[in-house]
Order: sequence, then structure tokens, then C-alpha cells
Amino acid sequence: MHSSLQLVLILLAVAVLVTAAARALRLPTMLGYLVTGIAIGPFALGWIPESEEARYLAEFGVVFLMFSIGLEFSLPRLTTMRMTVFGFGGAQVGLTIALAALIAWLLDLPLLAAIALGGIISMSSTAIVSKLLAERLEIQTAHGRQIFGALLFQDLAVVPLLILIPAFARESDEMASILALAILKAVLVLGFLLFVGQRVMRPWFQWVASRKSPELFTLNLLFFTLGLAFMTETAGLSLALGAFLAGMLISETEYRYQVEDDIKPFRDVLLGLFFVTIGMRLDLMLIAANWGDVLLLVAAIMIGKAALVAGLGMAFGSTRPTAVRTALGLAQAGEFGFVLLAQAADLKLLGSEITQPVLAAMVLSMLIAPLVINHMDVLTRLIAGNEWAGRAKEVHDIAVKTFGKSRHVIVCGYGRSGQNLARLLEAEDISFVALDADLERIRAVAASGASVVYGDASRREVLVAAGLSRAQAIVVTYSDLPSSMAILRHVRELRPELPVVVRTMDDAHIDALKEAGATEVVSEVMEGSLMLASHALMLLGVPLSQVLKRIRMVRESRYAMMRGFFRGASDADSTLDQESQPRLHTVLVTQGAAAVGRSLEELMLDELLVEVVAIRRQGIKGVDPQPETEVRVGDVLMLRGAADGLAAAEFRVLQG
Repeated sequence: MHSSLQLVLILLAVAVLVTAAARALRLPTMLGYLVTGIAIGPFALGWIPESEEARYLAEFGVVFLMFSIGLEFSLPRLTTMRMTVFGFGGAQVGLTIALAALIAWLLDLPLLAAIALGGIISMSSTAIVSKLLAERLEIQTAHGRQIFGALLFQDLAVVPLLILIPAFARESDEMASILALAILKAVLVLGFLLFVGQRVMRPWFQWVASRKSPELFTLNLLFFTLGLAFMTETAGLSLALGAFLAGMLISETEYRYQVEDDIKPFRDVLLGLFFVTIGMRLDLMLIAANWGDVLLLVAAIMIGKAALVAGLGMAFGSTRPTAVRTALGLAQAGEFGFVLLAQAADLKLLGSEITQPVLAAMVLSMLIAPLVINHMDVLTRLIAGNEWAGRAKEVHDIAVKTFGKSRHVIVCGYGRSGQNLARLLEAEDISFVALDADLERIRAVAASGASVVYGDASRREVLVAAGLSRAQAIVVTYSDLPSSMAILRHVRELRPELPVVVRTMDDAHIDALKEAGATEVVSEVMEGSLMLASHALMLLGVPLSQVLKRIRMVRESRYAMMRGFFRGASDADSTLDQESQPRLHTVLVTQGAAAVGRSLEELMLDELLVEVVAIRRQGIKGVDPQPETEVRVGDVLMLRGAADGLAAAEFRVLQG
């Protein structure tokens, strides 16, 4: 028998190795935990025996996962995406449950167990899909938005399923009354927490925050989350439901983002333990004896779900290629499916002869998912055939809309920035045509008579149809590097003299966009900093003409004065590309340093892709150091470059 300390040490060692391997292979750590659980569980190496204590501890991972889902619950967001979430997502979950339950029932599985199995199979993996789509820069595409709408509804659908499955596990003559009682309890608890808990929770969190103690805030957060989970479990519901309600309550307060950061370490560690315990449930000998059934289940889950989702996508107005991409993204099983399967197995609703093949098929489908999504384009061409028929209609619609336009502006993207730009162009009586790939937005603005058409601006034929040969400018209003580079490539081939203004999030890609042919690159972060600085300077009494001159100088130098920044702990999880982003670093030149008495040119820091942007000497900062500037003892050099280059540059300055 292993001691508790041995179990903890094994789990910690596994967590370290799995996380490192997953990062190296660029795979979600969840898959690593599942495989590890299979390896070290009682049916394989047997390093960790199966026990109720381990399962109960792992359930806290689900608690914190549901809490995080509750934090993401936003009524405004759901309202904005209501058709995608409740229409497409609701249809996907409902029809998947119905179809899977019907097939299972026809195969002699009891009806209630078949419905539970349908709910398990209807889930897809938020963790895997979101990571892969983010890496492919496809979250804001038509299929990306449809996939995330379905995933959001699946997250919400887990809550009633967590209530229904325990009721399904009771005797049939008691089931109706137990189910009614469970629903009544859920309504009462939900009503109490929403109407009473909100009024108590907000002032309490304000009081805790006013103590300005991070430890107190974190302890209060854990107490609040686990307390509500305990309340719902005591009421005969589940721990996960209480955690979801706790997250939902906090999501409407100003503490949401602080809470999300505080809860993340607990969630990730305990959730990893949960997936290890899920893997430990898998009996490899039983799977090996029934490998044919497992492979058949994998095919049924992935092909069946994909076919259903593709049909729904086209029914909701998506093009065939978009529907196929959405189907490929949602074809696998999901982490909440494991939650529901574990609950059904523990309640004896599903026996081991069902849970073992289903569990194996779910794990395999999730292992296959990265391969499917990363080859989505190739598979779409094979399945959907030639996309030119759909594209021809799209191009025809654009050409009709732009017929007769000349000296107009092509606005790529009709989001908030694109709409604001369009209003200003209209005010100046400048003709424009806007291209946007969001069908829902196109439908919303159709009644306004705005000159907006459906089309992917990164495609050559779309730009030609939009009157590229007659346009006087192009403005890319969204921040998407691959799409912007594609637009610039087409313009350079067809109209190299045409001015193009491109929007980007930060300064990481300014030079690349300029080299690709952008006339102007507008950085959101830099422009925001310029506006903040200009207001501050004017309030400090700097003349308006001087402020405007300074801003013009910064823009003309491609924001050179503002490129790079000193990083802090709060930037550790930034979504920016940490390696390519330039950093700032200061080096104090001490007595005996190798750089003393040498010019900046002699140091040859440019070999390391590092530049000296300023020198502070005796309290005076030189803004524009020259190559012939000599380094002296006591100088503070402000360096800009990538992290590895800065380290090498500091060594060269001090050691030679």
C-alpha cells in the first residue's frame, strides 16, 4: 500500500514530466495526463491504486473547471452570439444526444442509460480545439466562431446533465419524483444564490479586497467556491453545480479577472489529477480483447458527429467548406464527457462493459483531434470538393455591389473599427466598399443600406471583384498578420502603387508589414500610448504645437522611440509572442568593463540584433546615441532587442 506522501510524490513527478513533454510536442497537457493515468493506473504499472480518496480529490479539479466556466458565463456575450450558441450549439447537442441515444437503445441499452451516453458523446474538447485554433489564427473565422458557439452551449449543457444523470440512476418507479425533486432543488438553489447571494457576495468581496491582502483574498475565494459547492452537494445536487454558480456570481463583478488569475493554479493542478484518475479507469486488457468494438466506436463518434455538425452548419446558412471545417473541429470527444462518464459509472448507470470501450474511444478521438484539425484544409478540399462554385457566387455578389464604383476605398473588415472608419468616410463623401467574412454581421447591417458585402479580403479574387484596379486606397481594420500579409502580397502584384493602411495589435510586426508593402501601419498599443502621452503633456503645460511635433516624429520613425518595454511579472502570460517582441534592458558600465573607452560602433552590438537606444550619463539621458559615442564608466546603457540577444550584449559590454 502506498503512503499518501508516495502518492503525492508520484503525481508531482508525473505532472512535471507530462507538462514538459506536452510543451515540447505542442500538445494539450490534458492528453498527457490521460495517457499517464493509463500507464500508472491499477490496470497497467499499478503505481497508484484506485481509491475513493483519490477520486474525491480529483473531483475538486472538476469543481474548479466548472468555476472557470461560470466565470466565462456572460449574458451580453450570450446575447450577441445567441443564434450561434442557442441555435447551432443547441441543435448540435440536442440532435447528438437524440441520435446516439436512439442507436444505443436499439442496441439494447436501457433508455435512460442511452440518453446519458448521448450526453457524454455530445461533448467536444474546449481545451484541445481552442488551443489549436488559436495557433492557426482561426478563432475569428466563420468556422471558428461557429465552433466556439457550439462549445459554449456544451459547457452550459453540462449543468442540467449533471442533475439528470443521478436521477436516471435511480429505480424507474422513483425516477420521476427524484427528477422533479432535483429540478426543484436546482431552481430553489439557483434562485436563492442569484437573488440573495449576489447582494451578500458583492459587499463581502469589496470588504475583503479593501484589506489589501492577497492571502486573505485567495482564502476567501477558496472558501466561497468550495462553500457553494458544499451547499449544492448537501442539497442533493453536485459539487460542480455549486462551483459553476459561484463562478457565475463573480463574473458579474469587478473582481472577475483577479479571481481568474488566483484560481488558475488550483484549477490546473487538480484538473490534471482528475484526468490522471480518468486514465487510471481504463482497463487495457479489456480494451485489447475488444479492440474491434473500440475502433468502431471511434469511427462512429468522429464520423457521426462530423456528419451531423456539417449538416447543421449548412442548415444554418454556412457554406459547404465552412460547415466541413466546423465539423472537423467538433468531431472529437471532450473533457466534460469524461466528467459525465465518471459520474454515470460511479452511479452504476453504465456498466464496465459500456464505460471501458466508450472511455477508450473518447481518449483515442482526442488523440486524433490535433492531427485532424492541423490538416483541416486538406481534408476540407477532399470532402467538400472544389470551393470555386461557392466562391464564384461570392465574387459575383461583390462585383455587382461595386459595379460603377471608382476612386473608392476598400475597407477590409466591418467590425467596430471598420464601422467607425466608414462613418468618417461617409461624412467626407468618400465612396467605399467594406468586405467582411461574418455572415451574421452582414445580415445585421443589410437593412441599413451600408455598402458591405460578404467576402474574405485575403483572397485575390475577392479584392479584384471589390474593384482593386479602380480603388484609391485599402484599409485593413482588423489585426490578423497572415490575412494582412496576404492582402499586401496581392496588392503588390496587382497595384503596387496603391496606398494600404494596416492595423496591428502591437509593434512586433510593424517592420514585417512595412517590408511587405504597407504604406502606414497603425499599432493599437502604440497609438493608445501616444494619445495617453499627448493628453498628459498638454495637461502638464507643453504647447499643443510641440505635442503634435513630438507625435509626428514618433510616427515618422515607425514608433522607434516607443518600441520595446521593460517586462514585469504581469507580462508573463501575455498573449504576445514573447520571443519576437523586443525588450528593453539597462546595463550599468562599471570600472573595468570591457566597453569602457570604446565607441558603440566598436562594440558591434548590431551583430546580436541589439541597439543602444539611450545612454544615461551623470543623470542626463541621451535620446539618440551615435555610432561614434564613447562609453564611459558610470554610463547606463538602455538596450533594445530579443531576450537572448540582450543577454549576449550585456556580456559583451561587461566582459568583452
